[in-house]
Amino acid sequence: MAKASKHSILKHFDKDIVPKSILINAKHGIDNILAKQQEAEISFPLIAKPDVGERGKRVQLIEDMPSIKNYINQVKEDIILQEFIDLPIELGIMYYRYPNKSRGEISSIVKKEFLQITGDGKSTYKELFINGKRTKFYLKQLFKQYEGRLKEVPSKDEIIILQHIGNHNKGTTFLNGNDLINDKLVQVFDNISDQQKGFFFGRYDIKVNSIQELYRGEGIKIMELNGSNSEPAHIYDPKMSLWQAYKDLAKHWDVLYKISVMNNKNGIPYTPTFLALKEIIHYNLKKNPVIKPQKIV
Repeated sequence: MAKASKHSILKHFDKDIVPKSILINAKHGIDNILAKQQEAEISFPLIAKPDVGERGKRVQLIEDMPSIKNYINQVKEDIILQEFIDLPIELGIMYYRYPNKSRGEISSIVKKEFLQITGDGKSTYKELFINGKRTKFYLKQLFKQYEGRLKEVPSKDEIIILQHIGNHNKGTTFLNGNDLINDKLVQVFDNISDQQKGFFFGRYDIKVNSIQELYRGEGIKIMELNGSNSEPAHIYDPKMSLWQAYKDLAKHWDVLYKISVMNNKNGIPYTPTFLALKEIIHYNLKKNPVIKPQKIV
């Protein structure tokens, strides 16, 4: 599922565990967006993102119709408009299952801590941005986003979430959550993964109200399911050593290799080497990919 349509992947899950979403074809532009949005019962704010994308690129929280139109005109590719899920916990759960096994494994969990500030009752938004350990690296986007509030003074101990999208390029801190892995959680994701035929390796990006509900398999919302290009994102914890991060990556690459060999023996062909090399070159040069995005059917 590398370079696959996110929208077509989510369609294979039960409706109660995925956000409401609609696919906007780049060829149709902004035509009938409002009607489609109303039909899908998606209200503002909502999430807009490319249907084929990675690493949170061009993922935005959209507040109104003019912003949608501006976003579409800038992106110029197929996009998803997705219901904004306002739940407090966001996790990335790496799951895999060997094709000859009925039970899978959870090998990585990343906890996402959104970019935020805490008021001291004296400093303005602008001052808190400038002096924050993490916000100081995102001043340009924060000054633009909070242009009308830079002189406001948040109350003492008031916690303000600045970005509601859990990606590095939005200032999110990734924390090692592997302590959450247990047999109950594996069973939950075994059951969920059974809904996605032919899925053996990838990372679920989810939101949930509490860890207790997560273990019961209740109230889970799957924002995305990423396939073979997924990473065990716990390695980006600031406390993680570089050596340990590479060891964990190597373990996952080994699992992916073994799964691909098993699938090939079951009749699934490998990507031809020349196409894979071209794809790598085009990706690094930021050109159009030569392998067309897959539509999951």
